[in-house]
Amino acid sequence: MDCISKSDIDKVFGKILRNFRIKNHLTQEQLSEKLGISLKYISRIENGNNGIKTQTLINYMNTLGIMPNIIFKEFIIDKNVINSIELFEKINSLNEEQKTFVNSMIDLL
Repeated sequence: MDCISKSDIDKVFGKILRNFRIKNHLTQEQLSEKLGISLKYISRIENGNNGIKTQTLINYMNTLGIMPNIIFKEFIIDKNVINSIELFEKINSLNEEQKTFVNSMIDLL
């Protein structure tokens, strides 16, 4: 993906944010109340028809538990960054005991 349009970014962000809202069992109305933004704005964001302010994106991420790499992963082309994201995703899929063990092993390296 050489040149990313604003429209492409809005659509990807909207899809991710909608999926996480649903995963968190929230309606658009409930999320609207939690974030203090209008229901219409949430609908436009999720449909990719509206950009999202940085502050609103951060509030979404905090409210819905979205990691930054999830939001930006599709736009990354640097192989080293992609490898780091993939490593993070593997570690993130472990249970807490396994994460503690991996963290200890990394500290030893």
